Amino acid sequence: MTVVEETPAHAVKGAAEDAVPGTSATSAAATAPTTSLPTEDPAAAELDRPRRIGGADRNALLALAGAAASGLCLAVLLFGELAPLSGALGFTVTAYLAFLAGYAILTGLEDDGPAVRDRVMTVVLWTAAVVLFSALVLVVGFTLWRGRTALPHGNFFSQDMQAAGPLDPLSVGGIAHAMLGTLIMISIALAITVPLGLACAVYLNQVPGRYSRFVRTIVEAMTALPSIVAGLMVYATWILILGMEKSGLAAAFAISVMMLPIVIRASDVVLRLVPGTLTEASEALGAPRWRTVLHVVLPTARSGLATAVILGTARGVGETSPVLLTSGFTAALNADPLHGPMISLPLAVFNFVKSPEPAMIARGFGAAAVLMALVLVLFAIARVLGGRGPGQQTKRQARRAERASRRDTERFEQLHAPALSVLGAATATAPGDND
Repeated sequence: MTVVEETPAHAVKGAAEDAVPGTSATSAAATAPTTSLPTEDPAAAELDRPRRIGGADRNALLALAGAAASGLCLAVLLFGELAPLSGALGFTVTAYLAFLAGYAILTGLEDDGPAVRDRVMTVVLWTAAVVLFSALVLVVGFTLWRGRTALPHGNFFSQDMQAAGPLDPLSVGGIAHAMLGTLIMISIALAITVPLGLACAVYLNQVPGRYSRFVRTIVEAMTALPSIVAGLMVYATWILILGMEKSGLAAAFAISVMMLPIVIRASDVVLRLVPGTLTEASEALGAPRWRTVLHVVLPTARSGLATAVILGTARGVGETSPVLLTSGFTAALNADPLHGPMISLPLAVFNFVKSPEPAMIARGFGAAAVLMALVLVLFAIARVLGGRGPGQQTKRQARRAERASRRDTERFEQLHAPALSVLGAATATAPGDND
């Protein structure tokens, strides 16, 4: 890259006339040195061009299509001609691995190493998301499809199975007793779990020390506790030792044992994310620790705590073995959790699908669909109650804050009123104030 110094036009003209007499100024100026602008190297410009990190261009789409075709062809060749391989799962895995290798090679022809790794990992993550979403759609769709014959009947939601037998049609009997039992059990379990779980999480977060580390270790160990062990523990203590009968309360105790470590662990992680500057500012203003936790830490982590409760509820509402051991089984509607057996939706599904009768199997899948809908409703309620982030107010809270601000403004204006200013000046010049 060369830069030639610019020569003035009148100097070029004079030099041309002096050097070659009789030569026109135009031809002389044409042969004189001219200004040359800096030129950029194409390779350097290509290196300085920023790499596109979002979206897909034509080359990327062609690379994807070519890699997919090559992976499929290689899998067909291996499973059909070259190797004695068989099975749909092996064929899919082989084709996918060949697709990734081909896509990395095709991408490496145009981009550097970081770009190749970025594109390959993007494909892997998109594949994982598609697989998980497909599995969710498959489970929900299969459950709804198998229970499609039972869900349209109104008696399925309003009757129990006390007057219905295995051979009765779907127009007789329902799961009202299981729905009510699930709601009662999960309500009692939440009433036990939420205060204990949040209090334990606050203790682990706000009171560090030897005992908190011990409690955290126990909580982490309880997250892997098998549900049948929790049911056996409640069965042995509540029913065998204390002599109580099987009931919905005993089942709620077993469910709360399963929910408690999930709520504590998730709440502890959420409370750790609260900025320490907020608690330091609150304590610097003179607030005690309990008021800081109540008015600063918990409201800031409200959305995450709601998610922790959702996770615990999802774990407890689908438990079958603890309910089977502690609540008993009944086909009648029982709204008293203290006396008599009580059944839940997971236990009803477990008993319905064991029957060889198509009507009972349809009732089981219909009950499973209702259980999924119940979890969705609980999730929506929890998001409404705790979905607002820190600093976000409801309309009622905003109106209340506006009224309080208006009252403060009026009070400040009264303090700075002219009458008070005159009274203050008169007091300042009163006799006896001067030396």
